[in-house]
Amino acid sequence: MENIYIGYHFSVEPKEPGSEILIAELGEKPFESFIETETGFSAFIQKHLWTDDILNDIYILGSDEFKISYTIEEIEQVNWNEEWEKNFEPIDVDGTCHVRAPFHPKTEAQYDIVIEPKMSFGTGHHETTHMMIQHLLENDVVDMKTLDMGCGTAILAILAEMKGAHPIDAIDIDNWCYLNSIENAERNNCKHISVYEGDAALLKDKKYDLIIANINRNILLNDMQAYVDCLNENGTILFSGFYEEDIPFIDASCTEKGLTFVKKLQRNNWVSLKYVN
Repeated sequence: MENIYIGYHFSVEPKEPGSEILIAELGEKPFESFIETETGFSAFIQKHLWTDDILNDIYILGSDEFKISYTIEEIEQVNWNEEWEKNFEPIDVDGTCHVRAPFHPKTEAQYDIVIEPKMSFGTGHHETTHMMIQHLLENDVVDMKTLDMGCGTAILAILAEMKGAHPIDAIDIDNWCYLNSIENAERNNCKHISVYEGDAALLKDKKYDLIIANINRNILLNDMQAYVDCLNENGTILFSGFYEEDIPFIDASCTEKGLTFVKKLQRNNWVSLKYVN
């Protein structure tokens, strides 16, 4: 029996950061895919997981800062590969790192990462992933024991290995991300990445030189002590997945736990922070 999907087609003004904020909120619901469009994006959810009040508590829809409209349609079958080939654009970070799908041509970038995009690699990942890649490109990670927390498609773990980090643990609570991270690590011939399905409870008795955490603000704040507890002396933590207005909360938690702020990156309203202990 084929899955039936409900498709929401959003028009967002201004498109950025409106689309990113809306995607982040919808990401807390059972939506499976976000595909960028000219005026915003489309979001898809399986019909059996959908309710007619699913958008009732989406905060940005009531904000005066954005003009958001949408249409809804029922879709009997979605050819995800075809949709991604039409809509997924490769990521080029400073001409040094290229993140592309298998159907994109290889470039001469120093770090060429091939990711099967599928359903969790939507526009919501681009800004934060771009900044975390920039941090990794700027840092010497050779021989660093590394944690990629909330690994998603394992892009950051893969780049860390390409830059000489090992061993690397990649953790995600989502089963699809867990399976896709294994697939992508193999696709990029990685030998030092171990992928685990779970949350911060897996960090007990672990120690790392480098922690990469590209997750939302609430989870970061909730799990901050677990990160600090497993960070080696003179270790580095890279954070992203939150907005400019979230910085005071993240910084207060980090400072309280003995971390020292080093650097901030920003793209649109998304930010990424580097701390050391």
